[in-house]
Amino acid sequence: MIMLTVDESWDRIESWLERYAPVTHGLLRPPTRLADIEAAELRLGVTFPPDLKESLLRHDGVELQDGTLTLDHYGPLSGVGEIVRSAEFLREVGGDVAEEAGLDEEERDEFAYWPDERLLITLGIGRQSSDGLFLVTRPGPHHGRIGRYFDETGSTFTPWQGLRHVLSDFAAALENGLPFDGRTPLAHGGRLIWEVGATVVADPTSALGLAAGEAEPQVPPAAEPAPPAPQRYGAYIGISVGSGGFFGPEPARPVQPDVVFVAGIDPGQLLERLGAVPATAGPRSRGQARLSAGAAWAAHRPMVRAGSCGGGWSYATQEGGDAQFGRPEVLSRLSRGTRVLRLAKEGPEVRVTVVEDGTERPQAGHRVESPREDYVTGPDGQPVLGHGGQQLQRIGVDPWPGSTAAYTRLLAGLTAEHGITWDPADDAAAPLASALLLPVLDELPEVRHPVTVVRDFDLGALMELTPPERLRSAVAAQLARLASETGIDGYPEIARALEQTRLGEPVDLQADGALDKRMRTIQAETRAVRGLLDAARHQPDPGPVTTADLAAWHGRDTAAEALRRFLLLPLPAAAETVLSLRMSLHWRDELAADLVE
Repeated sequence: MIMLTVDESWDRIESWLERYAPVTHGLLRPPTRLADIEAAELRLGVTFPPDLKESLLRHDGVELQDGTLTLDHYGPLSGVGEIVRSAEFLREVGGDVAEEAGLDEEERDEFAYWPDERLLITLGIGRQSSDGLFLVTRPGPHHGRIGRYFDETGSTFTPWQGLRHVLSDFAAALENGLPFDGRTPLAHGGRLIWEVGATVVADPTSALGLAAGEAEPQVPPAAEPAPPAPQRYGAYIGISVGSGGFFGPEPARPVQPDVVFVAGIDPGQLLERLGAVPATAGPRSRGQARLSAGAAWAAHRPMVRAGSCGGGWSYATQEGGDAQFGRPEVLSRLSRGTRVLRLAKEGPEVRVTVVEDGTERPQAGHRVESPREDYVTGPDGQPVLGHGGQQLQRIGVDPWPGSTAAYTRLLAGLTAEHGITWDPADDAAAPLASALLLPVLDELPEVRHPVTVVRDFDLGALMELTPPERLRSAVAAQLARLASETGIDGYPEIARALEQTRLGEPVDLQADGALDKRMRTIQAETRAVRGLLDAARHQPDPGPVTTADLAAWHGRDTAAEALRRFLLLPLPAAAETVLSLRMSLHWRDELAADLVE
């Protein structure tokens, strides 16, 4: 790329702004005076590099108003006055937090908070001296070099060797529609704006497809017990050094899983409401379920087991995967037309939550706290006190070992109140109905204050000026483009829904319908790919998926969520989501065309 001089770059920048972004062009300040630069140099005790002087003699920064020229997240260019104020402020701050004495030249650039020879030449996102581009004024190999300062992370150098290089790259980006440090400058409404264009791989690797090719592992015969799989949710594990560990064999840990009890339905129905994947259903012991849940076959999907527990109640425990029983949308599904009790450990407490037909009943819930088990008590159960009158404690004993006492007390209460008879230790070896889950989607958030500005676009004004039906049609067209960008329009359920929205026809998005299951499957793919990538970080060989695969599945997941919001939320909230996700740099022009069709 040809390297322009400062004046040549400004000629091209001004020409482009005058033609495409006249509002921004009008906010360029006139040249500063050479006398002002010299006064600033004298005040700060530095010499401005030639590139900076040349730029200031073209424009003394910019007017800090809406639509002003910014170098993206580096902010607007500073004039002489802002450069002086920023330097004095940062020197004062730097004097309080860093000692520069004893650092050589390289160390000063790397470790000193704010060397006196630096000048902040832009005003960051907040248009203040908390971040922005800086340059080095000290003579030597780093003279004129450009860095980025951020008050939360400090300073780092950029690839630009001087302000001349910054302005030359900026001019080329404007003229050729190229990215500048990752984002692309565009004109909209007479103003310079910045956008991120994106693409995703068209055919990302399917983690669920990989899992389908794996065999489910089986627990070895009893003579060769499998090591226990770590429990990845809910459980609180206590270690009692006084009664095990260093001083003897460690006692068996109590089995105290999170559990839900549901009245009036059988275990098969309970699994169905949780979102069981039929192909994975079958009887499993607890050990088998935990082994399977941790294997590649599970693809990071939750594993649950379900059984009966007296009084017309069924129960389910989760043996692996992301926790499900605390999710409001799950409890709502389970309690449809019936009552659900959820028992969960929360540190030293055990809590029972009661939900009836989708509504929580706080007055019917229970919360029990375990006594501290490191306290010493006598044979009569009374505390043993020391010389100072304080109760004695055992050294090395976990004070809250799994909320054992609270868990036991609550189970006894459930038997007395509801006829639920369940001991978690009894069903360990029993083969119970079980399956992996296709998790249900999150509840959509309540819309209280619709966003009125999206990516520098005045969505609020568009809402006011556009008839609702025309606006809905335009947003539907934007949604179809987003679906094409991410590839979800290749799924027949989604393609059908998009066509129905285009025609203004109702779309069937009922729970467990084809469209709902497709959206949940896309979300499960995203979770599984993320899990494979996390696991690969600890392995010497690359995993079966890449970050590009994750980006593609994440794009599909968010696009499917945009479709769901379009179908279920008010139009302003749906429009905000759709427009915020568009990948094309030119979505504004496409929206304008959609509004007139």
